[in-house]
Amino acid sequence: MSQYELAVILGMTAVTFLIRYSFFALGDKVQFPPLVKRALRYVPVAVLTAIVVPMVLLPDGRHWQLDWRNAWLLGALVSAFIAWRFNHLLAAMGGGMAVFFLWRWLLA
Repeated sequence: MSQYELAVILGMTAVTFLIRYSFFALGDKVQFPPLVKRALRYVPVAVLTAIVVPMVLLPDGRHWQLDWRNAWLLGALVSAFIAWRFNHLLAAMGGGMAVFFLWRWLLA
């Protein structure tokens, strides 16, 4: 590892630590504007979407797979339907995983 790479890693570590630590250190001393508070409510959904969507649509990491053989896509669709219809997160996770594993087992 070169000195440049080490400096970049240490710099990114410092910036990340300072940003996260500032929320703990400042605590209740800083009040965010209502617009920022409202925007921060969507961060978990955005992060989860950024993680899940590429995994579902590009299961091999290179090519789009939008057909019936994509067990990731079928499991995600079933999970989304259960969450939408029954509003039960645990059932949605279990149903999506069951369909995913069953579909993988049937196609193997």
